[in-house]
Amino acid sequence: MEAAEAIQAQDLAELPEAVLNALPHPIFVVSGDGDFGFVNAAAEAFFQMSVSLLKARQLSWFLPDSSPMRTLIEEVQKDRRPVSEYRVDVSSPRMEGSRWVDVYVSPVAEQPDSVVVLLQVRSMAEKLDKQLTHRGAARTVTGLASMLAHEIKNPLSGIRGAAQLLETVAGEDDRALTRLITEEADRIVRLVDRMEVFSDERPIERDPINIHAVLEHVKSIASSGFARNIKITELYDPSLPLVLGNRDQLIQVFLNLVKNACEAMEGQENPSLTLSTAFRPGMRVAAQGTRNRVSLPIELSVKDNGSGIPDDMQSYMFDPFVTSKTNGSGLGLALVAKILDDHGGIISCDSKPGRTKFKVLMPTWNPEQQD
Repeated sequence: MEAAEAIQAQDLAELPEAVLNALPHPIFVVSGDGDFGFVNAAAEAFFQMSVSLLKARQLSWFLPDSSPMRTLIEEVQKDRRPVSEYRVDVSSPRMEGSRWVDVYVSPVAEQPDSVVVLLQVRSMAEKLDKQLTHRGAARTVTGLASMLAHEIKNPLSGIRGAAQLLETVAGEDDRALTRLITEEADRIVRLVDRMEVFSDERPIERDPINIHAVLEHVKSIASSGFARNIKITELYDPSLPLVLGNRDQLIQVFLNLVKNACEAMEGQENPSLTLSTAFRPGMRVAAQGTRNRVSLPIELSVKDNGSGIPDDMQSYMFDPFVTSKTNGSGLGLALVAKILDDHGGIISCDSKPGRTKFKVLMPTWNPEQQD
């Protein structure tokens, strides 16, 4: 936000319109009556509306009276002094998804009561921060899985063997207890086996893959089983380039996301699931272990109209052992995050009742970088 604070209203007024439209941050002018004046291209994208339609509406049409951003604008219009505010919630029923921004508002000297507003959208930065947290959580599970494999599975094998021996000499009532011991020992072993996936640090075999073939395979499995009564819509970009990945692991990722979405829509009328792909250049992140920045232009999403994810879980849903399912282990999404991390991608989620969207960003296949 330091760069935003260095831009004064007079500076903005003197910049050519083409320059303002080239900036990645939404910039717009609001009059004392709440009308839109100048609106740059990033602001059009932020409000999801063209400049001509924006100028036909007022800011109050987008933001309710209780909106913190409207309060900031009214404060600057009254005091004629610039104000900066960090992590402001500008969510609105008029705009899709949650919106968190840093806001810089400054008066326009030549236009009484008018202010210029510059926004810095925080959602992607926060999602990247969460992705780093997910990576740390996966490393924690890796160490835990290695310990469990050595320290728990062997004693469990002894416990199970002892229970089976006791069952041969026990009475009918005691046999029920020995069978319970055996079944619970087997359940813990299955849980440890699932966790051992995290400790497998061998290089994965990767090939150039058409991601649409992966999604079609996932859809085929889902439609013939747990999603047979759910409408699945496909919104694919047919020109999408190949990705470098492990087909089986990517199937596991999207099968997990689709299954979770279907479970979130259980008992709901008109359940609907949408699989979509798009090419969106511009997103770049630092590659692990280097200073290089890698582009993640391939966007893949799984969207449902289910009950949504509880607010108190959304920040931790990719952490291990976090689940809202009665019989869930809480390892599914943690494994999804690990697999995508191994592929150089990231995952994020935007959820509210009636709309949950998991978005995956991945790099394209570069023949020069193939293992």
